Amino acid sequence: MQFGHFDDDAREYVVTTPHTPYPWINYLGSEQFFSLISHQAGGYSFYRDAKMRRLTRYRYNNIPTDAGGRYLYVNDGGDVWTPSWMPVKADLDHFETRHGMGYTSITGERNGLRVATTVLVPLGENAEVQKVVVTNVSDAPKSVSLFSYVEFCLWNASDDQTNYQRNLSIGEVEVEERVPSGGSAIYHRTEYRERRNHYAVFAVNEPADGFDTDRDSFVGGPYASLAEAAVPRAGASTNSVASGWYPIGSHSTRLELAPGESHELVYVLGYEENDDELKWADDAHQVVNKSGAHALLERFATPAAVDAALARLKDYWTDLLSTFSVTSTDPKLDRMVNVWNQYQCMVTFNMSRSASFFETGIGRGMGFRDSNQDLLGFVHLVPERARERIIDIASTQFADGSAYHQYQPLTKRGNNDVGSGFNDDPLWLIAGVDGYLKETGDLSILDEPVPFDNEVGTEVPLFEHLTRSFQFTVNHLGPHGLPLIGRADWNDCLNLNAFSTEPGESFQTTENKTDGVAESVFIAAQLVLYGEAYATLAERRGLGDVATAARTAVAQVREAILAHGWDGEWFLRAYDYFGNPVGTDASPEGKIWIEPQGFAVMAGVGVERGEDGVSTATSPATRALDSVGELLGTPHGLVLQHPAYTTYRIELGEVSTYPPGYKENGGIFCHNNPWVIIAETVVGRGDRAFDYYKRITPAYREAISDVHKLEPYVYAQMIAGKEAVRTGEAKNSWLTGTAAWNFVAVSQYLLGVRPDHDGLVVDPQIGPEVPSYTVTRVARGATYEIEVTNSGARGARGRLVVDGAPIEGNLVPYAPAGSVVKVAVTL
Repeated sequence: MQFGHFDDDAREYVVTTPHTPYPWINYLGSEQFFSLISHQAGGYSFYRDAKMRRLTRYRYNNIPTDAGGRYLYVNDGGDVWTPSWMPVKADLDHFETRHGMGYTSITGERNGLRVATTVLVPLGENAEVQKVVVTNVSDAPKSVSLFSYVEFCLWNASDDQTNYQRNLSIGEVEVEERVPSGGSAIYHRTEYRERRNHYAVFAVNEPADGFDTDRDSFVGGPYASLAEAAVPRAGASTNSVASGWYPIGSHSTRLELAPGESHELVYVLGYEENDDELKWADDAHQVVNKSGAHALLERFATPAAVDAALARLKDYWTDLLSTFSVTSTDPKLDRMVNVWNQYQCMVTFNMSRSASFFETGIGRGMGFRDSNQDLLGFVHLVPERARERIIDIASTQFADGSAYHQYQPLTKRGNNDVGSGFNDDPLWLIAGVDGYLKETGDLSILDEPVPFDNEVGTEVPLFEHLTRSFQFTVNHLGPHGLPLIGRADWNDCLNLNAFSTEPGESFQTTENKTDGVAESVFIAAQLVLYGEAYATLAERRGLGDVATAARTAVAQVREAILAHGWDGEWFLRAYDYFGNPVGTDASPEGKIWIEPQGFAVMAGVGVERGEDGVSTATSPATRALDSVGELLGTPHGLVLQHPAYTTYRIELGEVSTYPPGYKENGGIFCHNNPWVIIAETVVGRGDRAFDYYKRITPAYREAISDVHKLEPYVYAQMIAGKEAVRTGEAKNSWLTGTAAWNFVAVSQYLLGVRPDHDGLVVDPQIGPEVPSYTVTRVARGATYEIEVTNSGARGARGRLVVDGAPIEGNLVPYAPAGSVVKVAVTL
């Protein structure tokens, strides 16, 4: 069952009913100000940090789901409704939400009145802007009153939900019934009198007929809901001024509309900061200096200004998405590659794992591991910002090469609340930098002075940070010559050194025992892949001895994987604290795990190709991938391990706390499915790779949205596995490394166009379902038009003709900026 459809020409997903299985959201903003908005206008806004600079309040785990947002109430001659359906939930004659690139439009119609709201965060602005068009589509005059509504969060979203004995007493607002640009404005200034230099403004571009800033006055007391809000039902604002309790922003506007007549309004929710010496507009320090807000409201005083901002935003995304595109006979493939996958990659760049309808924005900041992996999906779009992100990440590293697991975006400092000791973290820095260098060729970044733990005076060249990352792993090997896992590796829930017995205790911060011998085959494969990348960078810097030593260490770990990390038909997952194997056929549960199968083959471990280019059937790589298909495969993707654990295994940690089939315990963790997709292309089985790709890719799952439940335009972190009660049901959409890794898988390995240090590698492996396609790729200022004719034969490797001349191999050298290079590929 579907609840909408793609509008590919407009680059929008069109939701045609408010009754989706779960709120389907969009992200607004691409710089410093961000908003989450659902198809029902739910969500919230923040400046830079969803925890420390939250502007509006949202209630997770509420009944009904999706409670809190930017709402517009309509009183049409006594008939009260909301065009977004929520929160009043009155029946609508027409409903449509269009989620686009950085904007969302919601249209509701009832009894001959149509209200269309377009919401965006304009480029260069710290504000959410709404353009509202109210149209009388009936054949009779209408007298209509509109009531806007936002509820202010008291800035620190964590404190806002816990410290009520203080927070219910400190709420403060100011009201300007007429601002210089002609509208009306409400200012949220809680704590501004003391340590804060920032405030929020919520305004309408016309003089309001009334206002409210006190929530209880608006809804009608402590026992009323937003659905029952008293002010819209009364048809008049109360002009309430909040003093403590719950500050809100609401303006009322009366409209008289003839048949066919429309009226346009602009609402602005903005964030402003003042220098300390300029905080106040009066000597008594009672009136906020509103010059910044006045300038903002002047810039959006007219609907035409919003239209222009929307046009600039669309142009921005057109330019951004022109870097990589494909034209094929498969519209689902095209829309995911050209629009939605890349769009999601940009959202993960901005948010990491911090703010979604599943992540509150309170408990998590920017992940060290997460942000390095996310970089692989957006570096081609905004390389200059990728450079900044790399420096931010590396600056949180410790001098021994280990790292904080996360850092806060506002301060860019490590977050010790989440801790450290995840031994896969260091190598991801090499992965991120390697991806950046292959995309840009900007070797100067390796000489950039970067501190350790953000301590002034500790700066060393970035390349030294990579060396510390590599050496940390090499210096922490266990008795089998495999890397020690530490607190965990990529799988945060595989806690082999925790032994937690206390309810509610965090596996990520509880005692990390250091006297055991827990090793990770996954980190071993990671070291083989990114250790070679590090050696190549050292070689290109003229450090031949360093490169040789690194390759020697990598070779030893590669041998250790085959000698001690191979179970007979697949790779082991780990060795536990006591030295017992994890992920072995000898165990009744957790026999086979997905991570090492994909990553080891990605790194080339156990790959033995025959003359046809396909890895031989007896090679460890092929046997491991065959085992993945047989034991981990489902119609909804590949489960993380099988069989799932049915009892708590204290020596394994959090992984066994989940019910069978969910999350890391036998769930389809979409993040690691792309590793198997890539691995299948490595062994020459593009048909299997494309099949796996389609199983988890949302556009191919749109027809089963009633089962999948989440947005059919972006990836989810997890889909319930074959042992789950509700197999195929997704959770945790948007903020997942699946976005970056699946874009790497489809663009660089299935479609087969990936940057390397000296040129583009063109090596398609997609199977027979896509017989021909054209990729347009901008790289280092040149444009490559790559036409692929695909036989689909297993193991077939492309023969390349570049600008009319056949070449040997698959590397197309980088051309001068401004060039257009035509590449014909025949498989």
